[in-house]
Formats: sequence, C-alpha cells, structure tokens
Amino acid sequence: MPQIHMPNRPILVTGAAGFIGSHLTQRLAAMGRRVVGLDDLCDSYDPRFKRRNLAPMLAGDRFELVQADIRNRLDVLDAFATHRPEAVVHLAARAGVRPSIEQPALYASVNIDGTVHLLDAAVRHGCEKFIFASSSSVYGNNEKVPFGEDDRVDHPISPYAATKKAGELICHTYWHLHHLPVICLRFFTVYGPRQRPDLAISKFLHLIREGRPLDMYGDGSTSRDYTYIDDIVAGVIAALDRCDRFRIYNLGSDDPIRLQDLIENVESVTGRTAEINALPMPSGDVNRTWADLTRSKAELDYEPTTRLIDGITKQWEWMKEQSAGAAASD
Repeated sequence: MPQIHMPNRPILVTGAAGFIGSHLTQRLAAMGRRVVGLDDLCDSYDPRFKRRNLAPMLAGDRFELVQADIRNRLDVLDAFATHRPEAVVHLAARAGVRPSIEQPALYASVNIDGTVHLLDAAVRHGCEKFIFASSSSVYGNNEKVPFGEDDRVDHPISPYAATKKAGELICHTYWHLHHLPVICLRFFTVYGPRQRPDLAISKFLHLIREGRPLDMYGDGSTSRDYTYIDDIVAGVIAALDRCDRFRIYNLGSDDPIRLQDLIENVESVTGRTAEINALPMPSGDVNRTWADLTRSKAELDYEPTTRLIDGITKQWEWMKEQSAGAAASD
C-alpha cells in the first residue's frame, strides 16, 4: 500500500461517519495518520448508525470529530483555520438517485454549495491536496461500455448525477485558478459492512433475513459494477498519495453483475430463497454501469481483489454480528 508522507498536519475527511468515510478514517488511523472528521450526523438515514461507525475512531487518539454542516461556509472556514489540514477527502454528500428527484434543491445545496465552501477553505488555508468523491452516475445511460474517464458525461439523468458532474467541473476551476491539485474519483456501487441501509445489497440482506419480499425493478437484466469497500479505500489512499494535478479516475471492479444474478448471490450467501416483488424501472435509474479501469490501474496501481460472492459474505457475517450484539445489549 502506498505511504502518505504528511507527518505534521491532519487529513480532513468529510462525511467521516458514513459508510465509506468511516472505513477510510479507520484505515488512515491504522497507517499512523491523524484525521479530522467533519460530519453533520444528519438524518439522511438513522444517525445511530453513523455514531456506531465512529465509535472505534473516537476510542483512539488519532481522530477528532468536528460536527458541522458543509453548507455553513463560516463553520467550514473555522474548521480549516483550527486544524489546517494538509489534505481533504471530500465524501460528504446527499446520495441516492431516487431521493434526489424528490429533493433537488437540497441535493444542489449540499453537493454543490458544500463542495465550493470546502474548495474555498482549502485554498485559503494552504491545503495541498483535495480528493472529491464523484460517482458512476455521471455517465448516465452511456451507450459505450465500459465507461471511460474521457467519455462525454453531458447527459446526467438525475439531479444527484448532475450535482456530481457539477462538482467535478468546480474542482477543475480550482486547479486552473489556484493550482490546487484535485483528484475526482468516480465510485461504482460500493458495498460491504456498514453500507447505507437504502442500498440494494444491504436492503436485500435485511429483507431476506426477515422473510420479506425483495423489490426487483425491471426484468432483472440491469447491471451494476459492484465494488467492495476495501478496494475503494485502497483506491482513495492511492489517490491521496499521487494527487499532484487535476485528474479523474474510475474506482470500480470492471465486472458488472445483472440484478437477477445479484439476487442469486444473496440467496447463495444467506442460504435462503428470495420472494421477488417485480416493479417497473423507476425514473433516473441507469440501465448499467461498467468501469474501465485502464487509467486507474496504470496511474494509481489500483487493482480490485474482492469477488462479489466473497464481499457479500463478509457483509452478511457483519450484519449477523451486529444483530447478535444488539440482542445481547437488550
């Protein structure tokens, strides 16, 4: 794993209490890095889950939490002035395609205005590197597969995707105007322990355990490039190590899986048969995602290693451990 040589100043991770943020923060702390987590612990999903994610870091001495909303420019500037981070990994966002259709103004405020506030603070306080979490959603229904970073992404099909594309453009202006090195990472359907409860694998595992039907949108032929959390974290750390200009990278698995096959994997891992509730495809959902990893392999030495069946097994075992722990504490 690459080493990040920033011995004196911390790394600021926004969205540190979330799924990806908590895993990244733990990995950085294990590498001996000091981390400042900036998170508002909002109710986009149960804040108790976010506090649970943070518990291991708060018990150590390499992590400090700043509870603040990135939409509040003064709070963001204050956090940078106080901690003077050497690098920023900006993961905080309102996520999800379907809720963005219902709340487009909220998504624009958090994902665009919040990103501007962080970039501005980074320039003002001498930050040397900025990693922006983008999304495979920017590709929309791209006809060319696999999706490459140089493909045109001018036709997003949800407000969420549009805000991520806008974030990438704003990041480029800060490189052009202020020479702030920025890497934009397009994540492809991340899963694993602590995954957000609204995402497919997490939902499917919970529902099948409870004997409830699984919603299958469309005929099961849509596909996603599912990427295990440890592979994503490795890619983020590699980007931190190599961030010296503006660049965009895909972080995926280069192995798209059909929805029907995903459900069969869930059945195999859990040893249970799923009851399917067939529904029409919702607006804003893409037909497929598929990451071209040529650039990220060549320039980041990124190499995903976790097979889908193994990753789902790890997530299933973690869920059972969490349930057992909750039952023991009652």
